[in-house]
Formats: sequence, structure tokens, C-alpha cells
Amino acid sequence: MNDPVRVLVVDDLEVVRAGFAALLETQPDLTVAGTAPDGAEAVRLCRRERPDVVLMDVRMPVLDGIEATRRITALDAPPRIIMLTTFDLDEHVYDALAAGAGGFLLKDVTAERLFDAVRVVAAGEALIAPSVTRRLIGEFARLRPRPPSPLLDVLTPRETEVLRLVAEGLSNGEIAARLVVGDETVKTHVSRVLRKLGLRDRVQAVVAAYESGLLVPRTDRDRRR
Repeated sequence: MNDPVRVLVVDDLEVVRAGFAALLETQPDLTVAGTAPDGAEAVRLCRRERPDVVLMDVRMPVLDGIEATRRITALDAPPRIIMLTTFDLDEHVYDALAAGAGGFLLKDVTAERLFDAVRVVAAGEALIAPSVTRRLIGEFARLRPRPPSPLLDVLTPRETEVLRLVAEGLSNGEIAARLVVGDETVKTHVSRVLRKLGLRDRVQAVVAAYESGLLVPRTDRDRRR
């Protein structure tokens, strides 16, 4: 049997920490590695306890979740981070995703959704459904437009096309069908894109696609018609 996924719960409200911790401990494949009331303590515990997954509140005293995420993802073999937020369109969540978080959950998440999210992220997958990712990041890209970036110059034309399709929310299988290539070829292209751009996962790839100007938020395209 595999070792249980070790989870660190970070929130400035004790009732939230205790509630999530109690839920997680009901699952035989999940265990709580610790709890922290702020980002500074979270960073310290990540260094000491080496959790697999961190449930990280966005707004906290001492050190907020965004800066804590930056510091934790800079560690050797960092844990995966799931941001906890009250709002599904929270500008701070966008910043946290750009800082290296693997996804986000609303604090009123159901128990089963919480368990599934921890398992998915622990397995190395991005948590946010592509359509939700695209809506979230596209909205903030529209509100905070940036000039085109030379970031993508390191990619080949085919890699750039794969990144655009990833950012549009297509799965590897859908990208393979669109480009008329095999699934393994798409996986290779995605891996190369992430490596060349220094990205951890598909969530960060979506962020990069918008910030580089490769993908224009849908609302902007619609206004140009």
C-alpha cells in the first residue's frame, strides 16, 4: 500500500484549519502533516515536514498566501499547492497561480471535492478544469492587459501552437486530433514547452499564454468584431 498523502493546512482562522484537518483525517489515504496560521509558519513547516500538498489560504497576516507560495515553490522538491479562497474570481488567486500554485478551491467545497482535489494534485496534475482556468486567467488578462512579450521566442512554431491549444483548454487527446498526431507526440511537445518556459504545469502554461499575448481574452476578441 502506498504511503498516505501528507497535507499541510494553512489558514488564519482556527475553525477553518481544524475543519479541513478533521475532514482529511477521515480518509485512509490522506493524513495531516500539520497546520499553520500564516504563510511564514507554512514555509517553516514545509521545510521541516516535507508535505506532499499544501492547502493555502490567500489572505493571511504576517505573510500572505501568494508570497508563501513563491517561497515554497522555490524549495527543493516543493509540495503541490492548492489555494483556498472565498471568491471564484479573486485577483489574488490569479497572482498565486502565476507564483506556482497548482490550482484553487473555494472554501465552501464539499468534502468529496476536497479529497479528490488533494489526490489529483498529489498525483502531479493541475487541479483547475481547463475551462475554469481559461475563464479565471482570461478575465484578469482583460482587466490588466499587458504588451506582447518575447517570452515565446524560444518555442518552435509547433510548440507555440500546442501551447495555444493547451491554453484554450484542450486535452492532450483533443490536441492530438486537432494536429493529426499521436498522443505521445503531444505529451512530448507539452513537456518541451513547460521545460523551455520554466513552467511547472498546464496551469502556469495558461498564465504564460495570456501574459505573452499568445491568447487574447475572449471578451477582447468579441469587442473587435
